[in-house]
Amino acid sequence: FLILSCSSVGFSQTQEIIIQTTAQCGECKEIIEKALMAEKGVRFAELDVKSKQAKVVYNSKKITPEQLRQTIALAGYDADNVPADSAAVLRLSPCCTKDGHRE
Repeated sequence: FLILSCSSVGFSQTQEIIIQTTAQCGECKEIIEKALMAEKGVRFAELDVKSKQAKVVYNSKKITPEQLRQTIALAGYDADNVPADSAAVLRLSPCCTKDGHRE
């Protein structure tokens, strides 16, 4: 079944990506998932708080991996090699920042 799923993904424009974030808690999960799901072309987004990884299923004709990373960064979190937007970080609860507090 897994082989079939992967091959069917290859024929459509549906892609899957895992993005490493700096999420800390359930509030972070809600913020990131909501931001991703608001993007045109995103079909599924789920953040695992323990691993800090966001799994995103998206239409590659409508959005790119770099745009997905930028969406997370604009929500206030690092996304792979894309740093969090500093203004967005200031809007987060202190527990949601990468070190768990603001300086």
